[in-house]
Amino acid sequence: MTTDMPLTTDVRVRRARTADVPELARLRWAFKEEDHDGAPPATARPVREAEEWIRERLAGGRWPAWVAECGGEVCGHVFLHLVERVPEPYEDNTPVGYVTNFYVVPSRRDRGLGTALLDALRLHARRAGTDVLIVWPSERSAPLYRRAGFRPSPELLEAR
Repeated sequence: MTTDMPLTTDVRVRRARTADVPELARLRWAFKEEDHDGAPPATARPVREAEEWIRERLAGGRWPAWVAECGGEVCGHVFLHLVERVPEPYEDNTPVGYVTNFYVVPSRRDRGLGTALLDALRLHARRAGTDVLIVWPSERSAPLYRRAGFRPSPELLEAR
């Protein structure tokens, strides 16, 4: 299933392709550097590690991703990991969707790209029969997820 949603004449959301891998990896590093106040540690891992990981996951189909293109360049992305459930006789065994690696470059934030990326992901999940999406939001992303209808769940427990 392909979602190709134009937002404006120069912005669209589409399914990520393997050709996007270098840019997805570069943006992943930018995303994490933002979390560390823009200063990469002296021991930062090479971006090629992310490229290999992303290429493998996209090709395997269990980690679909969507990109926002702005003027032909990737300016945001979101990934969905489909977590299988053990089969059982009484319920559907549809996977649970884990929404992760959600990022929009700072210069393009607050313009609807995040919402459009989530809409594309949710449409895919719904068509695939995935009825539950989970996320571990950052403080910065929590309002976006709440606006998109995500709510805290008393059913999830966490151990550290």
